[in-house]
Amino acid sequence: MDILIVGAGIGGLTAATRLAQRGHRVRVLEQAASLGEVGAGIQMSANAVKVLQAIGVEPALQASGVLPQAFEFRRFDSGELLHRIPLGDAHRERHGAAYYQMHRRDLHAALVDALQAAAPGAVRLDARVQAVQEDADGAQVELASGETLRAELVVGADGIKSQVRQHVLGQDRPVFTGQVVWRVLVPVERVPPQLRTDVVSTIWCGPGNHAVTYYLRSGRLINFVGCVARPWEEESWTAARPWSELDSDYTGWHPMVRAVVEAADRDQCFRWALNTRVPAMVWSTPRVTMLGDAVHSTLPYMAQGAAMAIEDAGVLARALELALPLEQRLRVYEQHRAPRTRRVVEESTEMGQLYQIDNAQEMRQAFHDRNVARSRNEWLYPYDPLTVPLQATAPA
Repeated sequence: MDILIVGAGIGGLTAATRLAQRGHRVRVLEQAASLGEVGAGIQMSANAVKVLQAIGVEPALQASGVLPQAFEFRRFDSGELLHRIPLGDAHRERHGAAYYQMHRRDLHAALVDALQAAAPGAVRLDARVQAVQEDADGAQVELASGETLRAELVVGADGIKSQVRQHVLGQDRPVFTGQVVWRVLVPVERVPPQLRTDVVSTIWCGPGNHAVTYYLRSGRLINFVGCVARPWEEESWTAARPWSELDSDYTGWHPMVRAVVEAADRDQCFRWALNTRVPAMVWSTPRVTMLGDAVHSTLPYMAQGAAMAIEDAGVLARALELALPLEQRLRVYEQHRAPRTRRVVEESTEMGQLYQIDNAQEMRQAFHDRNVARSRNEWLYPYDPLTVPLQATAPA
């Protein structure tokens, strides 16, 4: 098929590479003037890594990624261990692939290289899509320049502000959650050894606020993500904010958290507003479909937003090979993916509430009752986008 993909982020590049490797002609339209990603961490569990293995980018994960030994959920001030999810060898053995933590730029660069190898010149920059139309024979996009491009299929991988989504679902808008997110990268040598965590992803849980710390780039960087209730503000990932506000948000926190905050570059503290939508169950029209945040924007509280986009890419490539008319192939893709991504969206929201319970005893009891490790190991991580059965009506 001749396929236009709108957006050259992680989901769009994964889809383009997988589709090109399976014989489709792909063109990727990116509104930015250059390819790249923000300086932030990303986590990849087995359910997503299986697709990355299939398109040949796991060597990049192995080269610069970190293999954490566990998720540890700790109380924000005392450091009390509330819950633990084993990762490392246990994750690989149980789910068939490793769990990686890595810099978003490293993953994005590996995907760019993979697409270049599969479809040289497939990415077009400075190509902002402002309208989508379709007819019985195909779909077309109109660029901001006035140029129009046609294809048999258009795939919207253009994020939470998706223009493609407007064609499929109309003029709905993201809703501010009341939470903002800090992101900071700190060279590990700035933190005294006695104040460094083990090689784990640590979620520090506190009243109306939680923070996550983990290692990137072979352990040379500490990634800090802080999620706190604040009034609405700019949602750009590149909006720097005063270090004093970061310091204030994490006053009184555990010495390991304080050590990272105090080691941060004062002009490199970024914060953006978290927005979300009610999960959509309709993803497609006869010639247009979507993946990733364009259709199921996910809060970062389960580290699954990018993983869901990668899963989408893997399943979409398989659905397009079914011996059905295109509209029905897209319906199979949608019916299979929508229930799973809705569950991830809803549980991610619930996790944010769990991590920010005010009362320490109530938080302990909530972690005990929910058993997060069992839940994720039973339904989230075992999923394999490359082999899961596809059927006309997907199970809930």
